[in-house]
Amino acid sequence: MGRKGGFPGGMGMPGNMNNLMKQAQRMQRQMEESQKELEEKEFTASAGGGAVEVTVTGKREVTKVHLKEEVVDPEDIEMLEDLIVAATNEALRKVEEETASSMSKLTGGMGGLGGLGGLNL
Repeated sequence: MGRKGGFPGGMGMPGNMNNLMKQAQRMQRQMEESQKELEEKEFTASAGGGAVEVTVTGKREVTKVHLKEEVVDPEDIEMLEDLIVAATNEALRKVEEETASSMSKLTGGMGGLGGLGGLNL
């Protein structure tokens, strides 16, 4: 039978494809803006009941470590190290959570966009 007719709907497909491409470009701009905003935010988490506080940026860079005086015990350096690791990991988890939330807001209305790969453009 061959490939008679091409896409269903005749000439309507190029217009739909153009709209889809514009929508994808708009989404890409929004994602870039959202990523830039996220990178400028700071995320703070604490451990040990607030004895250790760590702040990271959306770029996942540690910008601040605050220690309460009573947590600095020369006899127990390991506890302090563990608290710093715990607070840092929690701050980084907050970055990941915000990133996922931000991206899902942008892609929420584009449920079928992942299927574009099947079009073999």
